[in-house]
Amino acid sequence: FTEWGIYGRDYQVSDIPADQLTHINYAFADLTASGECAVYDSWAALDLDGGTYAQLRELRTVHPHLKVLISVGGWTLSTYFSDVASTAWGRTAMVESCVDFMLTHGFDGIDIDWEYPVGGGLTTGTEADTENYTLLMAEFRAALDELGEGHLLTIASPAGPTTIGYLDLPGLSESLDFFNVMAYDMHGGWETTTNFHAPMYPSSTSPSPDEASLNVDAVIQTYLDAGVPSDKIVMGLPFYGRAWSGVPATDLGLYQSSTGLPMGTWESGIYDYWDILEMVADPVWIGSVHEETMVPWLYNPTEQIFISYDDEESFGHKLDYVDDHALGGVMFWELSGDTRDHDLVDLLHSRLSGSR
Repeated sequence: FTEWGIYGRDYQVSDIPADQLTHINYAFADLTASGECAVYDSWAALDLDGGTYAQLRELRTVHPHLKVLISVGGWTLSTYFSDVASTAWGRTAMVESCVDFMLTHGFDGIDIDWEYPVGGGLTTGTEADTENYTLLMAEFRAALDELGEGHLLTIASPAGPTTIGYLDLPGLSESLDFFNVMAYDMHGGWETTTNFHAPMYPSSTSPSPDEASLNVDAVIQTYLDAGVPSDKIVMGLPFYGRAWSGVPATDLGLYQSSTGLPMGTWESGIYDYWDILEMVADPVWIGSVHEETMVPWLYNPTEQIFISYDDEESFGHKLDYVDDHALGGVMFWELSGDTRDHDLVDLLHSRLSGSR
């Protein structure tokens, strides 16, 4: 659940299909330079209609099975992780502040979204981040265990081979309840060649030099090969697509050069799933499914726009994979991207609710 979703997207806590979910991660709380876990948008979180924090507490009383975690950081709020985690004092300050934040606002656990230790994010860290992250999570685990109430500790973990390589997966696994693996954004508008942003398997014709590692199967296998228990691996699914513009019609735009990014639903180059469904229904758009990667794409020859996305069929393949490999389940980014009838959430719930 994104804090900013209550504004232009008009996705409120009251819209959440809580009976079909097991966990909600609230994105995001901020991390200050002093290691303080802080409210990011106080108007949304605490003031508007009582605040989303209070609304989530009320939602949980109606649905007591539901666990609500506060996610700390994210792509734009990870600036101070490296500095804070670099000293024993900083780690302790962060743990004490975030645990107090969790208790004060009634969350069930803490989800750390450091993007990314060492490198790969907006802020570059140091090689010491690898060890410091493990130490930080161990201190969080100890503090939460002292509460004696089963509070959860999770992280948003990367899919890129380089960023995964910066993590001590066995060490982190000892402290975490599960890894939310962000198995998407493997390609996107930072590149000028169109590609799939969440392919299930590699493509034999992709021009990407990292094709063998930039696919969901390779990502999950990396975690398994590192010794992470399968039930601690939660596969991330995208409720959005990534797009390019100025794409020639060859092969319906697949693996072609681009000149820029289309407007998108809310930001350049990104379309929500509900928005993509409207395009699918428009005959101007041509849809296709890639047999090897097992994901669909759309191409508009008039506007020369290419969109890589997932739909119910491709999610079905990924759910089969979750079952076949006994993974802990799935998570997704993010609720407001689904249809108003929550078609995707309904699919995930119907497939997974019997065993999880």
